[in-house]
Amino acid sequence: MGALHYENNAGTFGVSYRKAKSHHMPASHFHGTYEVYYLIAGEREFFIKDRTIVMSEGDVVIVSPHVLHRTTNAAMPEHERLIVNISPSGAGMTDGSIPDVLQPLVEREYIVIRLTLHERLFIDALADGIRREIEEQKPGFELYATALAQQLLIRCCRQFAQGGMEPPASVSPMHERISEIVRYINGHYMQPLSLQRVADHFYVSSYYLSRFFKEATGFTFVEYVNSVRVKEAKQLLEHTGLKVGAIAKRVGFGSVTHFGRVFKEVTGYVPLYYRRGKQERPVP
Repeated sequence: MGALHYENNAGTFGVSYRKAKSHHMPASHFHGTYEVYYLIAGEREFFIKDRTIVMSEGDVVIVSPHVLHRTTNAAMPEHERLIVNISPSGAGMTDGSIPDVLQPLVEREYIVIRLTLHERLFIDALADGIRREIEEQKPGFELYATALAQQLLIRCCRQFAQGGMEPPASVSPMHERISEIVRYINGHYMQPLSLQRVADHFYVSSYYLSRFFKEATGFTFVEYVNSVRVKEAKQLLEHTGLKVGAIAKRVGFGSVTHFGRVFKEVTGYVPLYYRRGKQERPVP
């Protein structure tokens, strides 16, 4: 099976290609870039914020910065996909100016496009070009790949504006129930949220919640709660002057020590890394 991964030192541009029989995203996943996920072949389930989407060959999902998401196997786990991560400035959003064609990206937390066969010809060509630039790494390859990624964004946004069909959401009673629980967590993450407490709130067994939460979202219950809290903490670290202890308490952690340990597990960095403007590398 094939695989390719590239990320620049600033974390503002990255490309990941994978052709695999099976794959579960191994870590909690949110970042400060736009993510373009193009499913070239196969099927995947894509959990975004509070919804599980069934993706088929030719579907594209574009996820905005700081939106929690994860992909998992569907009924047919073999798949091929290309992921491009690009910062807002790399996408052409500079000095507060946003091109009209890219407005869907700032108006929504994610957009989903089911490409027409005609449009897939163009998207496939752009995807192949991006992958080739990363593989060959000729002079200027990142600049070239970024330009291709901008074209990819533009074509996808045009297709979305023309009414590109969205892939179906999982609408089983189990998925609907878990979506309701996820929305509750998203709105109450700052409060004590044990598995048993949330199970009692929704009149389900802790076994049911533990098992089906993982099946529907790709996260364990604790992984998801921690990821939501860390995502909110990261925003506070970057955009406020609150002390780390105050932030830990505000997002629902009982101690600074526990907060620091979980934060590093989720992001790979200690909390003050974001307070210092990302000038230091993560502590080993």
